[in-house]
Amino acid sequence: MLQGAIGSFLLAVLTFAQSFPEEKVTCACDLESCNNHTCQGKVCFVSKNLDSGKVFKKKGCLGKDTQLQCSSSEKEYATRCCNSNMCNENMNIFLEAEVQPETPTSLKNLLLMILVPLLAFLVIGMLLALSCWKLAQHRRRRLLFQHNNLGDTDLMLKASMAGDGVLEDLLNEDCTTGSGSGLPFLVQRTVARQIALVECVGKGRYGEVWRGVWHGENVAVKIFSSRDEQSWFRETEIYNTVLLRHENILGFIASDMTSRNSSTQLWLITHYHENGSLYDYLQRTVLDTEICLRLAYSIICGLVHLHVEIFGTQGKPAIAHRDLKSRNILVKANRQCCIADLGLAVMHSQGSDYLDIGNNPRVGTKRYMAPEVLDEQIRTDCFESYKQTDIWAYGLVLWEIIRRTVVNGLVEDYRPPFFDMVPSDPSFEDMKKVVCTDQQTPRIPNYLYSDLILTALAKIMKECWYHNPSTRLTALRIKKTLKKLSSSLENPKQDC
Repeated sequence: MLQGAIGSFLLAVLTFAQSFPEEKVTCACDLESCNNHTCQGKVCFVSKNLDSGKVFKKKGCLGKDTQLQCSSSEKEYATRCCNSNMCNENMNIFLEAEVQPETPTSLKNLLLMILVPLLAFLVIGMLLALSCWKLAQHRRRRLLFQHNNLGDTDLMLKASMAGDGVLEDLLNEDCTTGSGSGLPFLVQRTVARQIALVECVGKGRYGEVWRGVWHGENVAVKIFSSRDEQSWFRETEIYNTVLLRHENILGFIASDMTSRNSSTQLWLITHYHENGSLYDYLQRTVLDTEICLRLAYSIICGLVHLHVEIFGTQGKPAIAHRDLKSRNILVKANRQCCIADLGLAVMHSQGSDYLDIGNNPRVGTKRYMAPEVLDEQIRTDCFESYKQTDIWAYGLVLWEIIRRTVVNGLVEDYRPPFFDMVPSDPSFEDMKKVVCTDQQTPRIPNYLYSDLILTALAKIMKECWYHNPSTRLTALRIKKTLKKLSSSLENPKQDC
């Protein structure tokens, strides 16, 4: 019906146009009134009509008011005109654009301009995040599963079949990964799987320490809590990449991420020392001058080994501990000490001048923090600054040791540094006031000055506590001084 109405309308228009004797053109025509599919008029036209989604096209010729009729372009009806003979024969040339979807081109372009870059940024961001995550996972797995050559397989079989003393034998042979510290990686995982936990021997903010047994030998298993994963990862990284074998550094055996009791546990397996930490040892033991000096000298030997850089293919970077305290020092059966807990350590190599501070958000122990750390003036980009904070802490550990040394029948009960100046669990501000504002240091009992060795140790302590970090003693200087004191104790007739 609509098509008939349009046809009647166009016929009326054509009839009206033909009543004027003007110059005419011959046009293609498909109306009922057209003869031989042509007509004559002022202009030729093509039109389209939309009905129920379908397009109906017509062509013919027009007379008067062509400007008004040819400019028609509504939602459902449009007309296009031309003014040469048979110019409307191919109507698709004129109407092709009209049958496209009705969404405005400008709106589509606007949507494309907004959505395409947005989607691109989202995809790129997701790919970068995925790449970073995979890199971190690969780095962690590399620490735990990497092995250097096929010889590791033989070592794994040797470790699982050998009897007592196998740990000492393996650690003493040239069968390590090149770190000179722990066992080869495959052996590490074999050891970890075969350890039986016996008893919990210590707890701290990091987690727990257990005594374990492997092939009849005692080992220490430090189990980190999940919130302290960075400390476990940092210690594992340092032990597995650095030449750390030294009698005054805690002996490393293996590191593993294992699953027990339906949960993931982070293990660090080391040598076991039944005397426990220096903190525990001093609580229950009084010392003579010889043992006091032995403890002090062995600690500084371990610190020197950390601080010094060893050059060469089998070398090591310089290391600063950053959390030295009596709880992080263990007492061996021979009354020498070894330094433990490298979770906050920083490394530096002169060749590359690269300072590796790790990625651990945990800070050191407030009671042992140096003034420049408490007032936040430490040069965090300078490795020497971290070594100087270790010296401050060493002076406090030395103070703990000499207080438990008997002189003329007198000895002090064990107390932590600054016990009479701050609460038992001091805050950062508590320590800052005492150390930075008041510039106080632990008090040294007067009776200790009646002993020449302890007098010399007291002098060393004070030179560790200078507020200007650059004026403090170095670990090597302290070691040389204590070595002379040891010689004088062994040979009292000689001058020290």
